[in-house]
Order: sequence, then C-alpha cells, then structure tokens
Amino acid sequence: MKPRSASALFAGPFALGTLAADDGRAFPALVDSEGQVVDLRTVLDEPALTMRGLLEQWPTALPRLREIAACAEPVRRPLSQFRVLAPVEPRQVFQSGANYRQHVIDLHVAHRAPGDERPDEERRAEAAEIMDRRAAEDLPYVFIGLPTSLTGPYDDVTLPAWAGKPDWELELAAVIGRPAYRVTPEEALEYVAGYTIANDLTDRATVFRRDMPQIGTDWLRSKNAPGFTPLGPWIVPAESVGDTGDLRLTLRLNGEVMQDESTKDMIFDVARMVAYASRTAQLLPGDLVLTGSPAGNGMHWGRLLRDGDVLEASITGLGTQRTRCLAEEA
Repeated sequence: MKPRSASALFAGPFALGTLAADDGRAFPALVDSEGQVVDLRTVLDEPALTMRGLLEQWPTALPRLREIAACAEPVRRPLSQFRVLAPVEPRQVFQSGANYRQHVIDLHVAHRAPGDERPDEERRAEAAEIMDRRAAEDLPYVFIGLPTSLTGPYDDVTLPAWAGKPDWELELAAVIGRPAYRVTPEEALEYVAGYTIANDLTDRATVFRRDMPQIGTDWLRSKNAPGFTPLGPWIVPAESVGDTGDLRLTLRLNGEVMQDESTKDMIFDVARMVAYASRTAQLLPGDLVLTGSPAGNGMHWGRLLRDGDVLEASITGLGTQRTRCLAEEA
C-alpha cells in the first residue's frame, strides 16, 4: 500500500523512512513535512546506503540531514509514488513486558488466582501498590524478539492458523543511533537516534507452555510469526520528538478506539529501558527497544483479531500505521 501524504503526520521538519519504487528496490529516504521524498543514496553519494548504514553514522549524518531538509536543491518526488517499508532492518529487537501501570493492574485483576474471593477493588489496590513499589525498586522486564517478525506499516498481516488468540500491542519504539553498552539512565537518551511505532502482535493462546507450565512464557511462539510486528512508518529524530514522557498512543480496531493512553503511565521510561538492556547486551545502531503496551488489549475487551480486521495505530508526532489482518488458510 502507498500512503496518500506525509503532511502533518510527524513532528519536526523531516522524518526518515525506507521506501521502494515500482522496481521494488528499497532505499533510505528523507521525507519532508510536505510529503516530498529525497533519495538519500543520491544526495549523500552512497549508492549502497541503507537505513541501518545511515544510523551507523548518526552523529555526523544528523547535521547533514538537517541541511538537506532545509535546502530546496535536492530533487524531491511525491511520497505517493513509493511503497513504505519497515523503516529499518535491526540486528536486535529488545521487547518489554508489563511496563504500563494500568495495563498490569488490569491483568492482575483479570487473572484471579484459584480461591481468591476478594473484591476487585481490593485486588486493584493491591496491584497498584505493587506497581508503585516496582517502579521505585525493581528492574524492567526485557526479552528478545526476532527481526524476521517485522513488516511494513501498511502491509497486510497474516494470522497463522495455529494462533488461537491473536492480539494487538501498540508500542513506542526507540531506535538506537550509537553503540551502547552499560550506559546509565542519565546518558541513555544520547544513544537514541529517534522513535517509531511498533505493533507487537501476540498470540495469547501460546504465551504459556501447556506441555510444561513450569517453563513459563514462550515468546518465540507467541510473538515472532512473520509480520507479527508492523513497524513505522517513520523514524522521527529524537530532537523533533522531544520529551517522550507524555506521548499519546491510540489504536483503533475497525475504527473503534481500543487503546488510548499516555506514556506517562509507563512504569519505566525510555531512558531506563535503554540503560537496562545495555547492562547485558551491546545495543547497535538500528536496533529497536520496544517499551511496552498500554491498557486496552484484546484480552481486556474480550475481542481478539480475526480475518478482515483493520488496525490503525498512532503515536503523537510519529504518524500512523494501518494494517489489515488476513487469516491463514488451515
């Protein structure tokens, strides 16, 4: 699918994307606020340039990108002439669970332990106390996703025949712009090039292993089917997004709002998430750090994804992605 326009869809004077022309070849692009495209391979004189390659030179590339956006000279073409792909091909995808306070409280209340007859109000207050203590004393919950699960922001998503309860999870994703290892929360945002939108689809039926419950969660099976992470449309530079502490995440299912929450509800902010992931792994340019999903998933509504559903996901300043779900034939 080709977008109609980029106008007013992202913060700042420009955003970055990976586009494809009719010949199918992908290229890194600068998209200005008027919906006009600059092929960065040409203007930077790097015929083999990719988005990840651009991010690997981010500290020096960013000033040049500002100049390109402000200059009328580079040849520009309408965005409508191109297909929008996932904006980057990361080497690593770091995902986060249980990072929105209200979402975790809702899950705590919904998953009542056998024999727990306390009223919901009491159990909700207990969960709120746990979340407050966790924010002050505990660590984020981070696990690894596969780059092969990524797809473009307007691509159709196949719901595998084996996925019994496919669900949506709209998330803010940080895009790494410098190698980061053992960085502190105070310096972590210096390593973030920009932000994009991710919808981390999850099959709730396979989150927990039925054959051996003691193993716990099975994120490989439940989250990493091909296309289960629509990404983009844009990487918006961090300097244009500014403070990520109050961005609005909104997800619509067939036009009906299902998720509508601010990042203020995060238990651990972006800086703490990036810093925590870097304590164990070296984060590389182009890597993604997904920061969790707010309340309003399908399990909350009792309505999971099915054939023909259309998801529209937006985050303040980052644009909107639109994906259609198609059931795989058994």
